[in-house]
Order: sequence, then C-alpha cells, then structure tokens
Amino acid sequence: MTQSLDILAIAAHRDDIEQTCGGTLLKHAERGLRCGVLDLTRGEMGTRGTAADRGREAAAAAGVLKLVWRAALDIPDGRVENSWENRLKVARVIRQTRPRVVILPYWKGRHPDHYTASTLGYEGCFTAGLKKLTIPAEAAGNLEVVAGAEANDQRPTANDDLPPHRPFKILYASLYCDVRPTFVVDISQQFEVRTLALFAYKSQYADQQAGSGLFPAHAEIRARLEAMAGFYGLLAGVRYAEPFVQKEVGLVEDVLAIPVASV
Repeated sequence: MTQSLDILAIAAHRDDIEQTCGGTLLKHAERGLRCGVLDLTRGEMGTRGTAADRGREAAAAAGVLKLVWRAALDIPDGRVENSWENRLKVARVIRQTRPRVVILPYWKGRHPDHYTASTLGYEGCFTAGLKKLTIPAEAAGNLEVVAGAEANDQRPTANDDLPPHRPFKILYASLYCDVRPTFVVDISQQFEVRTLALFAYKSQYADQQAGSGLFPAHAEIRARLEAMAGFYGLLAGVRYAEPFVQKEVGLVEDVLAIPVASV
C-alpha cells in the first residue's frame, strides 16, 4: 500500500490548489512531510487548453511544490456532485493515502464545483472511516496519477479491501472568501516558488487570445497573487501568508507561546 501522506489537499480543478494553499504544501514538504493533491476533475470543460494539457501541467506543478503524490479523479468538470458514487471515490483515496490532515476548499464560493468539492471532500473523509463499509481498491481508469506514479505498483489489487481511515484534522483554504481566517500560514519564503507552480499551467495563464475577456493578463495575475498573500501576511505581521478556517475550537497549552502580537 502507498506510504501514508501527512497532508492531502483536495480541490475541484487542477490549479485550484496552487492558488489557495500551494505555499503551505511547499512549506511542509520542505520540512520533510509527505504532501499530496487530489484533483476531483481533469479540466475538460476549461475555456483554455485540454484535459491532457492540464494533466501535464499538474505534473509539472507537483514537482515544483515537491509533492510526493498527485492524482485526478474522473468526476466530470463543471458537474461536481455530492453523490454516493463520488463520496466512495473520495473515500477510496482517503483510505489509500491515509492522510493525517486534509485541506478542502471553503464551503462557500462563486463556482459550484468549488463549494460542492468542500462538502464532497468532508463527507468522503467521514465515509472513509466507516468500519463496516467495504471499499475495494480503486478500479482501473478511475484515478489518473500524474505524480508519484511508482505508488501504483504498491497499491492493493482490485480484490483487496482498504482498511478504514479518517484524517485527524480537516482545514478549509479560504483565500477567495470574505471570511476572517482561523489562522494563516507564513509563506514568505515560499511565495515565489508557489507562484512558479501556478504559472506551470501555461495553457491557462500565458497571455493568449482565447479567453482574454475572462482571464487577466499574466503580469496582473502575479500582482493579484502578491496583493492577496500580502494582505493575509499583514494580518499576522509577516510578508506573505495563506488563510485557513477550521470549524472546531482550537486548544492552547501555553498562552505565552501564542504568536502574533495583540498591541
């Protein structure tokens, strides 16, 4: 079976992770933690590029972010639904990769795929922990692995059942939502590389005529990334940061060790 992940980020589309929590994944990967990404769709409905383009670009971005594993499910792009079938697909990946922390999109947003991915991801994590639910190893063609593909040789066969697993912590990446974060992660040292990971999606972010009325120019994208990361960094007294929300109450053992000055 694939070696367990420390952090698994789940998002609707290839390049969502790079925008919302790529710096956080890179920071933890640089510390030696095993980080991975599950994209729910493959990008076949995108205005720019093809699903094959997005697959190659996702693999390139995974290398930049030092991910040990990245894959995409076969859920239709533009039609992410919180169905039992899709929950089982997510639960199967959770049981295979066995992450301690899962990062999901925030549960509100403009794009239906994004906020549905949040609910689907959470319920998939819950479903993965049901002890009496039998989930066989992933069927061929259900999962397209673009990084860490050598793990395919170690996965159980389709005749094996995957043991139950639930992540200890579920976090929500809230970058594009007007909500006060529970905490932010300092990505000052990772910002430039995280930006390179996003720009690995050349079919999406290189200046071109297709979709020019919908997509900002390349230089403007970088300015927006810097402005948003700078804003959240300012809240915590660092240069750049990524924001997160958790639903549960945090626990503090030592009030003298809490970072960020109050006055």
